[in-house]
Amino acid sequence: MTYREFRARLESGESTCSDMVERCLRQIESRADLNCFLEIFEERARRRAAEEDAKVRKGEFGKLSGMVIAIKDNICLKGERVSASSKILEGFESLFSATAVERLEAEGAIIIGRTNCDEFAMGSSNENSAYGEVQNPHDPSRVPGGSSGGSAAAVAAGLCHVALGSDTGGSIRQPASFCGVVGVKPTYGRVSRSGLIAYGSSFDQIGPLANNLDDAAICLEVMAGKDEKDNTSSHTEVRGYGNFRESEEKPKRIAYLKEYLESEGLDPEIKTFMLEQIQKLKDLGHVVEEVSFPYLDYMVPTYYVLTTAEASSNLARYDGVHFGYRSDQSSDLESTYIKSRSEGFGPEVKRRIMLGTFVLSSGYYDAYYSRGQKVRRLIKDRTQEIFKNYDFILTPSTPKTAFKIGDEEHAKDVTVMYLEDIFTVHANLAGNPAISIPLGNHSNGMPFGVQIMSPVFDEQGMFKAAHLMNSIND
Repeated sequence: MTYREFRARLESGESTCSDMVERCLRQIESRADLNCFLEIFEERARRRAAEEDAKVRKGEFGKLSGMVIAIKDNICLKGERVSASSKILEGFESLFSATAVERLEAEGAIIIGRTNCDEFAMGSSNENSAYGEVQNPHDPSRVPGGSSGGSAAAVAAGLCHVALGSDTGGSIRQPASFCGVVGVKPTYGRVSRSGLIAYGSSFDQIGPLANNLDDAAICLEVMAGKDEKDNTSSHTEVRGYGNFRESEEKPKRIAYLKEYLESEGLDPEIKTFMLEQIQKLKDLGHVVEEVSFPYLDYMVPTYYVLTTAEASSNLARYDGVHFGYRSDQSSDLESTYIKSRSEGFGPEVKRRIMLGTFVLSSGYYDAYYSRGQKVRRLIKDRTQEIFKNYDFILTPSTPKTAFKIGDEEHAKDVTVMYLEDIFTVHANLAGNPAISIPLGNHSNGMPFGVQIMSPVFDEQGMFKAAHLMNSIND
């Protein structure tokens, strides 16, 4: 049931918030095999539902009254545990809520639980969690994508209306593509990062995953806006994102990137599907043109140089002294640091910390980190140049569909895993908003998404473009 459908029943008195919470709790229990949730906030959710029902009886409705939302396990909720799916934060309880969560709750949303993810949001398959991998609802032998795999799988399995994820290089859009749901990465600074456990501070953004554009749009509208607790959040006006159905007579100018469709790793079926989408748009009178973007091969390396550097700095706070996991084998301060971090962090997190420390070291800073920042600037400038002539950019969300859990190729060569984000890191490097919408179905039975990127802070235009793409595929 979409939130719009539930809201109609709520307003007519046919249903209650408590009914919806109980329905979700039953569904979560029936799909426990997927390992989507690390913890269910049963008591809290039931209490919040009762409070919302009391308001509804008085005729007091918020924008999200009774909407059931799951949050990724790197987003804080006051009084509840948060671990970023890592042993190093085992048992840690948050002292405050993320601003995004506070805004959702203020409009009547009900937080149902925290979802599994790749440890510290580092991964593209949800196999890096300290609490086991998540299974894809469409095929339990396959990964749901990452790092927001638990959130994407929970939405795809109908365990909640919406789930929050975080997107540093595609961690909302890639699992959205793999699980066949809508995933939104807002403009950098559109949603406050206060209360989000940091991975790459100049990349991270909180965004919604949903089964439809309406639910995603209203959630983003509520979360967006300036927050005094995050000085990177923007004062830019928040428009009515839910108004994407307003008709527009003027044909759109759409760019598709030549190098993306010619990428060696792109599945032939996905390429064929994209070319069909382009032709459909042309047949409707839209201007769709091929544009060169010569930096594709530099995007993943640039992304990993810069984000691992930021991760190396951000994760230094997990030292076994201030909070979180502390090794019982330590004997002095140095061994406390070494053993706590060695035992508390998983292999992928250690790899990225070490890589980040290396690129920031005195002998290599200019060769890697400084050069990476310059390439990022080139990517941003070229992207802005494209948007001077086009309304949005159309690309595949992912080069392939969801792969098998424990896939040997991905396990053997870490760069194969990193290349899963080859089409999504663009929006994070440039700071633009992007959305993955579930339009394709592969012959292997798995869904895949189409990605739309729009100019900075034009989330409204992005949702309109997504609605256009949906309409030509109805």
